[in-house]
Amino acid sequence: MNVQIRTVHFDADSRLTERIKQKMEKLRTFHDKIVDAEVYLILDNIGHTIKDKVAEIKIHIPRHSFFVKHQSKTFEESFDFAFDSMVNQIKRHKERRQAVPVGLPQE
Repeated sequence: MNVQIRTVHFDADSRLTERIKQKMEKLRTFHDKIVDAEVYLILDNIGHTIKDKVAEIKIHIPRHSFFVKHQSKTFEESFDFAFDSMVNQIKRHKERRQAVPVGLPQE
């Protein structure tokens, strides 16, 4: 799985990017056909004051994409919430695909 981490309005330190890469590799346990993943870390500014840190995750599998977004006061917290939401989406998608009877078209 190819994981790309992009930052907007700041430069992330290596500790944060390594933590994100390690957690993103865990997604393989939930779906083995993940093609690539993009993580956006955005420093959301309003005027001259820093408001929130936003984490967005996009996952691509054959014939489907997933997207989650979360914001909080730290990038670690934003990423953790977004990651948990992504895991839930992937699990629900797999359950739906397994529940479709044989012979019927899938999503």
